[in-house]
Amino acid sequence: MKRLGKGPELKMPELKVPSFLIDLYHDLVDRRLLPFVALVAVAIAAVPFLLGGGLEEEVPPTPQGPSAGASSLPSDEAARLTVVQANPGLRDYRKRLAAREPTDPFKQHYTGPVRAGSQLQGESTTSTGSAVPGGTTASSTTTTGPSTTVAPDSSSNGGGGPSGDAPSGGGSEPDLQLFTFAIDVSIKRTTSGPDGRKDEGEPTTKEGVVPPAALPGNKTQVVTYMGISPKTRNPLLLVSDDVTAVSGDAKCLSGSESCQLLEVEVGFPMTFVYGPNDARYKINVLKVEPVTAGRS
Repeated sequence: MKRLGKGPELKMPELKVPSFLIDLYHDLVDRRLLPFVALVAVAIAAVPFLLGGGLEEEVPPTPQGPSAGASSLPSDEAARLTVVQANPGLRDYRKRLAAREPTDPFKQHYTGPVRAGSQLQGESTTSTGSAVPGGTTASSTTTTGPSTTVAPDSSSNGGGGPSGDAPSGGGSEPDLQLFTFAIDVSIKRTTSGPDGRKDEGEPTTKEGVVPPAALPGNKTQVVTYMGISPKTRNPLLLVSDDVTAVSGDAKCLSGSESCQLLEVEVGFPMTFVYGPNDARYKINVLKVEPVTAGRS
């Protein structure tokens, strides 16, 4: 076909589809998803039309103002209506406070609890006895002025002789039983002579050692038994500053460079190197048991 005119020849640009669109198209065809994609596109395009068609514009109701009511009245009555400004003013304070009663600001309305013995001379306070657990009755206290007399009940413990009469010194409080944990410990001392020969002594056993107690003794305080751990119930040993080395299976509870507080287990011996002569003390806790420590 011949070109009309003598103008320059125009070339149409070649349109190329991106490769990823071609790959996407083939993947959709292979997986049979092309109809589903077309259905989704049609649904997205139809949503605005479906939602927009269901909306109906609501016509707001016409306000009924005073002018509408005035227009319904006859012309002669409408001319008589006037607008007056309301001025309610303040309410009379006598009416507002009529339901309340006057109070004295200088009068004490709240008082704290009165303790026994805090009254002035001449005042008296009497408190009766109250039942306590165990079937006994607490003693009654009678206060008259500054003096106080405690009279225990005849059924209270320690109230006197067989007849239950109270002694002149007053009633006695119940005793509290105290307990502690004692240990049985085995101690063996080993020293080295100038020629390098070791001298092993016979092991000694100490029973019923209660805290605090120096081991092996007060003159040679290698460790100090401090009691038991509240969590594990294992004995606690405070290590002396003269101890240069410690060996054995134990848990260090305090100390950075050298351990100062050890938690040992029953039946696991510990060896301590003590003093300038490097004497070795093998300490083994054999048993831990609770014992009475007196009364308070």
